[in-house]
Amino acid sequence: MQEMGHEQLVYCHDEASGLKAMIGIHSTVLGPALGGTRMWNYKNEDEAVRDVLRLSQGMTYKAAVAGLNLGGGKAVIIGNSRTDKSEAMFKAYGRFVNSLSGKYITAEDVGTSKTDMAWIASETAHVSGLPENMGGSGDPSPVTAYGVYMGMKAGAQTVFGTNDLAGRRVLVQGIGNVGSYLIDHLISEGAKVYISDIYDPAIEALMKKYQGLTVVHPSTVAEADVDIYAPCALGGTLNSESIPLLRCSLIAGGANNQLAEESDMQRLMDRSIAYAPDFVINAGGLINVYAEIKGFNRDWAMEQTRNIYQQTLAIFEQASNDQLSTNKAAIQLAQKRLSSASS
Repeated sequence: MQEMGHEQLVYCHDEASGLKAMIGIHSTVLGPALGGTRMWNYKNEDEAVRDVLRLSQGMTYKAAVAGLNLGGGKAVIIGNSRTDKSEAMFKAYGRFVNSLSGKYITAEDVGTSKTDMAWIASETAHVSGLPENMGGSGDPSPVTAYGVYMGMKAGAQTVFGTNDLAGRRVLVQGIGNVGSYLIDHLISEGAKVYISDIYDPAIEALMKKYQGLTVVHPSTVAEADVDIYAPCALGGTLNSESIPLLRCSLIAGGANNQLAEESDMQRLMDRSIAYAPDFVINAGGLINVYAEIKGFNRDWAMEQTRNIYQQTLAIFEQASNDQLSTNKAAIQLAQKRLSSASS
């Protein structure tokens, strides 16, 4: 926590429901810490702690770069999201969120849904991404995917000299909500889309929806001969093992914390692979839930998310001018806003 600048780490346990969760609050300098709740079957508690600390730090940067008056937070629930969920578990979790008195506002993330948010909302007002019939903005995934698409086009403009993705070979790894909406945009523009996922039913559903998709086995994702790689599953796919195998020119995806370590950014640069920082281009979902909190509509959220294109272009330009990595340039932009707000 001290090394990464966190304010608070909360352990949550409810024996009756089986809840084991952690809430990481990185910063509240710009506003309450907002970030989704992820449910994942972590190997152990240490792995869960590392994830929640990294994810919450990323949310601080994401909100700062997007110009939102929000801090950074994130939560993880340890368990299998397909078999371990219960109403009692999410209600117990909602009571823990409520105990923080608005310092942390939760929302959907990997492994959680609008239904889960509704259960949480029965115990606390500090939740967003609620179903439309509860006055919420609904699933933020379409807005997240649109922002990733805008960031990808900006990256393509920088790398290929045109933002036209027609004919570009794009590999989308992870075809959950964000990945599948991103594929909709890519197909509409005429990109040649490759897909990969560990969940076969998701693959089968997309193959029925679209003709011409190419399936890549999860074990060979890094070696795929494509122009653009879009990680849209869990983080850490860009690491010392995968980067030497990459054959793409640009990485632009929706997953959080795509770089396993800071040194992996240098590995990408050594291979002349451009990287659109994840916390810049996947900010659409955060923008959407911010709009819900402030009472703005989906059109406002989409318009703000469209600005990710110009923001991404500016970061690529700043990185080039200052001879920095794009990740460092984006972090410096976030830290500048945080410093201004705290001084």
